[in-house]
Amino acid sequence: MPSTVVHKIIYDAETKLLKVRFVSGMVYEYLDVPFEVYEAFMESRTKGVFLNTMVKGKYDFRKVDNDRS
Repeated sequence: MPSTVVHKIIYDAETKLLKVRFVSGMVYEYLDVPFEVYEAFMESRTKGVFLNTMVKGKYDFRKVDNDRS
């Protein structure tokens, strides 16, 4: 299901890096995210709600500038 908030989700299982591109164009990387969380995120019907409740505030993050992913 398309999200009104999340445009794209990329996950690197080797580094446990979860990259989220928002519809606004902003990109954030969430660090040390378990695969199971990524998998549940992808299966979630409400990406924005999942992100706010299961990722934000639970994992360290950084904002990425000029990312083209």
